[in-house]
Amino acid sequence: MKTLFKKLLLLAAVIYIPMQSMAWGTNGHRICGQIADSYINAKTRKAIQAILGDESIAITSNWADFIKSDPAYSYLYNWHFINLEKAYTYPELQAYLKADTITDAYTKVNFLTAELKKKTTTKANKLLYLRMLIHIVEDLHQPLHTGHLSDKGGNDVKVQWFGKESNLHSVWDSQLIDFQQLSYTEYATMINHTTLAQRTKLQAAPLSEWIFESDQIADKLYNDVKPGENLSYKYNFKYIGLVNDQMVKAGVRLAGLLNQIFG
Repeated sequence: MKTLFKKLLLLAAVIYIPMQSMAWGTNGHRICGQIADSYINAKTRKAIQAILGDESIAITSNWADFIKSDPAYSYLYNWHFINLEKAYTYPELQAYLKADTITDAYTKVNFLTAELKKKTTTKANKLLYLRMLIHIVEDLHQPLHTGHLSDKGGNDVKVQWFGKESNLHSVWDSQLIDFQQLSYTEYATMINHTTLAQRTKLQAAPLSEWIFESDQIADKLYNDVKPGENLSYKYNFKYIGLVNDQMVKAGVRLAGLLNQIFG
């Protein structure tokens, strides 16, 4: 009976876990990681190589999604997002985050940053924490990772993508990016054109500002789609620039945070 019960629990977990936590598809995460890699300093690069070995930031950025196939890591599920049910003003959001003690992307980025700075953190934990930090920072720049709990971050907002069944979250995760038909290295090269002044400003923004930006975008996305709507060329034309901006921001800010921790 115990074995059967465990199997049923596992099946229920697989069915329940929504695609909400799949912020950016495989290419999206790698694009963000590739951009971050171009802005880390020499000391940071050496420290990261000591933890990741031959695995690049771009490649390791997908680990947190791939590991969902192992139920031993199911406790990491809530680390990927922060649910916000409305578009907050910035002061409202700051107050919300100040009181935030639950397991979500905001509290875990703070936790992971602190743990990676400690000299006493074990080698095994450094590997886990670095992989998760890279992924979650990128996640927070996919706007629907600040989406509504009530619709699983846009997963329950059913739409069509070029006539095929989809949902708003999937469109932003991967379908807009994959529609460009570029490899992650080609894509990163195409969009990664920032000045020192732009990077300095982006990296100076606190975590609360990253979340605020995504929340504002998410609210716009929710209000700009009708259930069942067929999204295609027009939607791509309207939003691909914003997708690209968010991936560049993710890469630049990730590099800044990694330099702060290891540099």
